[in-house]
Amino acid sequence: MKTAVELNDVVKRFGDFTAVNHISLKILPGEIFGFLGPNGAGKSTTIRMICGLLTPTSGTGHVLGLDIISQSEKIKARIGYMSQRFSLYDDLRVEENLKFFSGVYGLSGRKREQRIEEVLSLISLSDRRSSVTWELPVGHKQRLALGSAILHKPKVIFLDEPTSGVDPKTRRNFWDLIYGLAAEGVTIFVTTHFMEEAEYCDRIALINEGRLIAVGSPAQLKHEKLPGRIYNVETSDVLTAADKLSGADRIFEVAIFGRSLHVRLDEEVGAESYLSSLLTVAGQEVKAISPIEPTLEDVFVALVRKPLEEHL
Repeated sequence: MKTAVELNDVVKRFGDFTAVNHISLKILPGEIFGFLGPNGAGKSTTIRMICGLLTPTSGTGHVLGLDIISQSEKIKARIGYMSQRFSLYDDLRVEENLKFFSGVYGLSGRKREQRIEEVLSLISLSDRRSSVTWELPVGHKQRLALGSAILHKPKVIFLDEPTSGVDPKTRRNFWDLIYGLAAEGVTIFVTTHFMEEAEYCDRIALINEGRLIAVGSPAQLKHEKLPGRIYNVETSDVLTAADKLSGADRIFEVAIFGRSLHVRLDEEVGAESYLSSLLTVAGQEVKAISPIEPTLEDVFVALVRKPLEEHL
């Protein structure tokens, strides 16, 4: 099957610093692909290379069959990009922003007017076409930014933290738009720091210190990358409890989640009695211990903490 985006052994160095370290990816047409990692992990550098804005130090890559090194200008004309800062002109009206960006993408005449009407309808802003952009609620600006990025009907769209600063309902409505685009064969490449949002992706890549440490569907990452079983533990003092449990025999991982702990340990261990014993000896009051399904945040925490050489 043809790929929409493909990277092969891509490296990007800035002097002595390696920002992206031998990354390979294949993303299919119509796939919603999530890209997750800590700040400084190499996400933005990777995206800039895919978009033709940076030249790799080594390796190869293609977007819609176009070479990311020799055909970068053609790539820029065929993709859409939406940043978390919403690259809009606040002093222009909604329709004026769309007219401006349609001109940037080379649309004109009747085709331009028709496409603007289609996009206004798609993003549900037809009734706000004359509103000045700075007056819009954040969720409306978000939809307008997406509309501006898809005026030229790109087959690949890059969304950089697209729902930062919006409420859960607005975020969910935005993702309904994303699903609609993907259903039409548009490939969506999205970075996000919302773990629950990453669940909406078909596949996810986790990157840390410039290296890919895991790629797979949310279900695959949760059930194939974390051996053992996870328990939610509520105690009188989570900080002390975390310190006492970390490094204990048969315990793989301890992480603080709000007012409780997520403890991952060997499935063969009698978890509740074992954990209760450890905590009681440490002077902790055990309020509740219960098995839970792993979350993407559990996977993220465990894999990012894991030494990089263990991923190789």
